[in-house]
Amino acid sequence: MTPRRAQGEYDWSALLRLIRESFAYMDARIDPPSSMHRLTAAEVAEQAASGEVWVVEAEGVPVGCVFLSVKPGRLYLGKLAVAAAWRGRGLARQLVAAAEARARALGLPVLELQSRVELVENHATFRALGFVETGATAHPGYDRPTSLTFQKRL
Repeated sequence: MTPRRAQGEYDWSALLRLIRESFAYMDARIDPPSSMHRLTAAEVAEQAASGEVWVVEAEGVPVGCVFLSVKPGRLYLGKLAVAAAWRGRGLARQLVAAAEARARALGLPVLELQSRVELVENHATFRALGFVETGATAHPGYDRPTSLTFQKRL
């Protein structure tokens, strides 16, 4: 199973289901709620058109994904998701490796992502993938950090 870029007439609803199912465990843990609740299949398709969406599939069904967006001097990774039944098989590592290859191809020396402060197990995963914490931000209306920023220099 190799990550591939999803484009065109992809089943964006299936990809949205993957994200919602993969992020569902966060609901009782994070504040404010995840933006995935507002995400639509049309917005996933727009991300694929304006940025990139990479997927890993099993029998034609997405079981992992990551959104890529070019920002000044870096490639931003969003919505990194792996289906629960497929975790522990290196799919997140493969998706990050695909992002690294895209960043290099685009001449961008840094990968960046954000993770909610409450999701400490995700922070450990990102550190194991070579990311370092570089900052913290607060969602509008919050007087405390709600997200941590991680970067990986290539």
